[in-house]
Amino acid sequence: MTHQVELLGGADIRELAARLDVMPTKKLGQNFVTDPNTIRRIVAAAKLTGDETVVEIGPGLGSLTLGLLEVAKRVVAVEIDPKLAGELEATIAKRAAGCDFTLVRGDALQVSQLPNAAGELLQPDALVANLPYNISVPVLLHFLETFASLQTGLVLVQAEVAHRLAAKPGNKIYGVPSVKLAWYAEAALAGNIGRNIFWPVPNVDSALVYFAKRQQPLGDEALRLAVFDAVDAAFGQRRKTLRQALADWAGSPQDAERILIAAGIDPQKRGEQLDVHDFVRIASAK
Repeated sequence: MTHQVELLGGADIRELAARLDVMPTKKLGQNFVTDPNTIRRIVAAAKLTGDETVVEIGPGLGSLTLGLLEVAKRVVAVEIDPKLAGELEATIAKRAAGCDFTLVRGDALQVSQLPNAAGELLQPDALVANLPYNISVPVLLHFLETFASLQTGLVLVQAEVAHRLAAKPGNKIYGVPSVKLAWYAEAALAGNIGRNIFWPVPNVDSALVYFAKRQQPLGDEALRLAVFDAVDAAFGQRRKTLRQALADWAGSPQDAERILIAAGIDPQKRGEQLDVHDFVRIASAK
């Protein structure tokens, strides 16, 4: 499905920002993408079929929103900045007339449902977003936890965060975000994005992470909470062996050792050597 949409270029974005007296802020982690070709590349990397309801977090002035509306059946965007939200609806009406677009005003970390104008609750199939740098991991995990309907996603984040999210066991950057995302989905890096297509130009590199939801959930909500507690404990003292790192979580080093042995895990291993399935066994053995 392709819609007639007029994308924003760099001059359009600066003109909109000047008219609104908006400067992207570090506090909100805002960096606007100014290049239409990059927008289309990001949308292509999301592997949308055209039938999805896509949720976007932090649409800003709408450059990625318009790119998504070219392809997606429906886009629902969550924006916390009232000034940007007000302008976004006008931009969409002008540049993507007739497209199915819903704006939800609010803090993405607090959003628990996505109502359209008629009050119907939308169930997103895909999440595609240029995530605010400072909340990228918490907001991604919040949406995966809150919206069970999500099947796929593509996020643009700091390169360092992208590599962490997609890291596998044994890698020194493998950690809490890697395991927690792996609970929900299989993730992989999906390309780098140059600094010069952002405004303002960030002083860090950016990269894309694509994920696809597990067909079979690893467990229920109670198990998820138990697994996440074990993960936090294991990586809270990542240089220590699991026998030591999990001591407080288990009750004592001896209890940690007993649980680890019951789970078939060597107590002398470290958290960074375990995959999400190992943590599921540990949490289940407690």
